[in-house]
Parts: sequence; structure tokens; C-alpha cells
Amino acid sequence: MPLKGRKILLGVTGSIAAYKAAHLTRLLMKEGAEVQIIMSTSALDFITPLTLATLSKGPVHHQFYDAGTGVWTNHVELGMWADLFLVAPISANTLAKFAQGICDNLLAATYLSAKCPVIVAPAMDLDMYLHPAVKENLKRLASFGNIILEAESGELASGLNGQGRLMEPEHILEHVIHFFEQSQDLKGKKVLLTSGPTQEAIDPVRFISNHSSGKMGAAIAEAFANRGAEVHVILGHGAKKPQHANIQITPVKSAQEMYEAALAIHSEADICVFAAAVADYAPKDVASEKIKKSDDHMQITLVKNIDIAYALGQKKAAGQIHVGFALETENEVFHAKNKLAKKNFDLVVLNSMRDQGAGFQHDTNKVSIFFKDGKSIATETLHKKEVAELLVKCVKELPIEI
Repeated sequence: MPLKGRKILLGVTGSIAAYKAAHLTRLLMKEGAEVQIIMSTSALDFITPLTLATLSKGPVHHQFYDAGTGVWTNHVELGMWADLFLVAPISANTLAKFAQGICDNLLAATYLSAKCPVIVAPAMDLDMYLHPAVKENLKRLASFGNIILEAESGELASGLNGQGRLMEPEHILEHVIHFFEQSQDLKGKKVLLTSGPTQEAIDPVRFISNHSSGKMGAAIAEAFANRGAEVHVILGHGAKKPQHANIQITPVKSAQEMYEAALAIHSEADICVFAAAVADYAPKDVASEKIKKSDDHMQITLVKNIDIAYALGQKKAAGQIHVGFALETENEVFHAKNKLAKKNFDLVVLNSMRDQGAGFQHDTNKVSIFFKDGKSIATETLHKKEVAELLVKCVKELPIEI
């Protein structure tokens, strides 16, 4: 049974396709999954909780508080319990709530607090499905890292024929099984990742740094962790912290601290991703006391920091994979390909400061990925979670046995 031991939280919303949730529940249970069900209040008009409770062998949740029993349903615990949150069908109304963070029922509250991956399968009439607002909401959910199972085509309840039918339960099951098969394909592998900016002290108060937020590094760490890898993140001060049980974080400030922390793990790592924005130079002398303002000019002598990716690239062992990043403002492709060779990378990810929505601070990125064999991939502007998933896919497809 491919889903044995998997905990699936099934959300059912107010769509005529809600009746298919009964068949979907049976299919998931048959494959070994443990299923809990949450219904939106409008879903109660289409299928009874008793039907789904009987099939799932457990209570069906649809309200925060049951006045009859005095039991309060903890939406946070439901979200934490699940390995996967599957909403099928998701109506246009619930889709809009998820996309905008509207939290007026138990299902929406659970979605907003869920830590597990989310898959949604929309179902609605043709004109609704094609409406720009619905398309935008689907796009917005995808940007959150949610997986969208596009509606299938066929005869609809309105009598129209076209896209809008809920994906058939058998097809949904195939996607769920594939998700779990894929999600653990890096189990037993160790990943080293550097992320965020470094800070090079001038005195106890001031430092040299950059605008890196660590958002790209956090997305990559979570993408590897979601596939079962043990991820060690060497995190620059102030950078976004990734959230996953498989992730261990070592906080650092300076480039030297980052190098020493990475070096301690490097020899044990199967995959090394150098995503940090490491300062190239640091003050030669660090003042022990705050430097007082005096003259109109101030000079600081800088010395070159260790190049972490280059130094560890010289120690790269057979079977290890090294991934680098290049943020450029001119001759981007030339400089990226130069780093690919010089630093012993297996692939390098180029972001350009010229591209709108890419680079530091943004939730999105637009990248080009270059490989040793000359192959390259260029993306449109994507959410950084999508870029991270693409990067993991590229690493998996490298002709290197890890």
C-alpha cells in the first residue's frame, strides 16, 4: 500500500462535485492512508458528514465548537497532524478565501495554520473557471507553494461542456501517490546550505553587509527537507529562517564564521548549495570601541575574505554535488559561467539585478541555470518556492550518483 502510514487531511467545499469526496476517501483509505475530513459549511448542502465519517472511520469536522458535546476543534492541531492537506473539491469561494487569507470557517483557519504541503483540486462551472479573478487566485495559491490539480474537461452541471470538472478521484489519487514517492526521494542524504548575508564588523556598533534577505536560501532548504533530506543551514544574521523538522540551523555573522561552520559539515554532505551573499571584503582592523565621529572623511582598509565556495570546491569529493549562485549586474552570463568552472560547481544559478522582481528582498526570482555540459535553463519570474523546486529537480537530474 503506497500510502500506508500517511496522514491526509481532506478538505471538502461547497461544489456539486463534493459527492466525489466519498469515492476519493475510499481510494485513499484503500491505499493505506489515515484520513481526517474537514467540510466547509456550504459543503453540508451537497454531502452529509455521516457519509464521510463512515468512510473515513472518524469524525468529520465542520465547525469550531460543537455546542452539543462542548468540544472545540483545534484547527492548529489538525494542520500539524497532517502530512498532506488535500482540498478536493475547492470551490471558487474557498479558493478566494485561501488566496486572500480570509478566515471565517474551520477549513480556512486550518489552511492558514497548516505546516504541511497543500494540494487543491478546483471544481466549478466553465465561465467561473475561466474568469480572470479565479485564474489570479489559482496563480496566487501556486505562488505560495501550493500544488494545483487543474480541473478536467467534460460536461458540467450547468449543461456546458469544457474545463471545470473536478479531476477524477482516481487521477487525484495518482497525484497524491506521486507526491509522496517524490517527497522522500532524498531521504538519507545530507545537504549543506549557506544562506543570507554576512556582517563584517567595523567596530562594536557598525558593520559592512548587503541587502540579502535569505528568502531564496530558506526556500531551497525547505524544498530539500520536503524530499526527506537532512539539511544543515549556515545562516547569516537577520536572514529568513527556514521552517522544517529536517532542518538544522547554525547562526553566524562573519564570512570567516560561515566558512568554519560550513567546513565542519562539508565532508559529510552529499549536496552543497552556496546561496549566501558573502561579503567579499572585511575591515583589516576592528575597533574595540565605537569609532567617534570627528573628521569629514574616514578611511577603512579592507582585506579580502575567504571565498567559501571556491575553498570548499577545492575539497570537493567524488560524488559530491556543488551548486553556486551568481548575482550580477553586467556581463551576467560570462561571469556566471566563469564561476561555474572556477569554483568547481556542477551547476550555477544566475540572478540579475536588472530583472524586475528578482534579486534581494523579493518573494519572486527570475533565474538562468547553467550546467557543466553546456545546457542551460531560463525561467520567467517565479515565486522563490517554485525556483527552489526547479533547482532540486535539476540537482536530481545531474549524472552524479549521490
